[in-house]
Amino acid sequence: MPRHFDTTFDVVKELKPSYPVYCLRPNILRETAQRFVDMFPGDVLYAVKCNPHPEVMRYLHEGGVRHFDTASPDEIALVRRQFPGMKSYFMHPVKSRDGIRSAHRVFGIDHYVIDTEDELKKIREETDGDTNLKIHVRLATPPAGAIYNLSAKFGARPMAAAELLKQVDALGYEAGLCFHVGSQCTTANGYRIAIELIRQVVDFSGVKVKHIDVGGGFPGQYMNQRGPALEEIMDEIKDCIRWLDMPETTFMCEPGRALVSSGVSLITQVQLRKEDQLFINDGVYGSLSETVTGQLRYPVRPMRLKGEFDPEETLDFTIYGPTCDNMDVLPATVNLPADIREGDWIEFGHIGAYSNALATNFNGFHPEVQVTVGEAFPFVDGEFPYVA
Repeated sequence: MPRHFDTTFDVVKELKPSYPVYCLRPNILRETAQRFVDMFPGDVLYAVKCNPHPEVMRYLHEGGVRHFDTASPDEIALVRRQFPGMKSYFMHPVKSRDGIRSAHRVFGIDHYVIDTEDELKKIREETDGDTNLKIHVRLATPPAGAIYNLSAKFGARPMAAAELLKQVDALGYEAGLCFHVGSQCTTANGYRIAIELIRQVVDFSGVKVKHIDVGGGFPGQYMNQRGPALEEIMDEIKDCIRWLDMPETTFMCEPGRALVSSGVSLITQVQLRKEDQLFINDGVYGSLSETVTGQLRYPVRPMRLKGEFDPEETLDFTIYGPTCDNMDVLPATVNLPADIREGDWIEFGHIGAYSNALATNFNGFHPEVQVTVGEAFPFVDGEFPYVA
């Protein structure tokens, strides 16, 4: 188990780390998981791709998560090793034939997603026509306020989805529908638009749909992207479910980012300062890869062991990562105390989603040290303070 500290400042004070350190917050991860499980009127599937670290998944499980959205046999195996008996769902719309065979024969997976007739044919062939399966047709939805439009890659249009549902039903499978409003969805209305499309597809097809998966998209909280409160989104989804009036249908959701983002921060160290440029020991090839689009900005706070920062003067700094590549740079400047220097530390908050999951070994740099801390990342009056 990771070593525990009361605060991230205690981590710096004791370890004086010259390497990146992930600070996990077990209580926040457990509490967030419990909120989802308590509030959603159905099964909560954790999207493993978001952060597959065993400790993160353990805390979510302790918070009540019992279902897992998986996209590959390796993710399915990861869940089975850690949580025997827990349920995995193969929710990737495009799967290899080997992956389908492994999921079915080795792991006994019974939930699969398609968005084309060819994918349905693959599943039928590689599962030897087993009709004890649940086949979800993925519906493309408009990018209503989402940062990442996943329907640009996956999903069938409504009429095509209705035809696929008919084929699924005719082959004897349990039929399901699913969608994904897009990662980091910033409006609750995106779910209403998608569920209204679900109603149209069900009516067009005439098929009795046994499962509806409202996907992910639940937002994390960032400096430039706060999104609606979870309660607002859940109220919208519950209202839509009542409107659908399908009491025999099982509902599911696939949160990832909103479950884990606030449960992890990252401590980095300044290795060099060149005027308004800072070189730190992690970057876009490591934990900070999600900054490259410029869409998300993590909250930050600096830390110093000896002396204090000048609270009156700040400066916008360009942040470079540790590799030899000039592309290893955050696309947006970061506002920090003007007197920050080599040897100080910068903590990036709300970094639990798509950080260690996307980190590479490029140039020999790989963040992997993890500790747990008791404090939440500080948030006061809409601003993230510099005090440690």
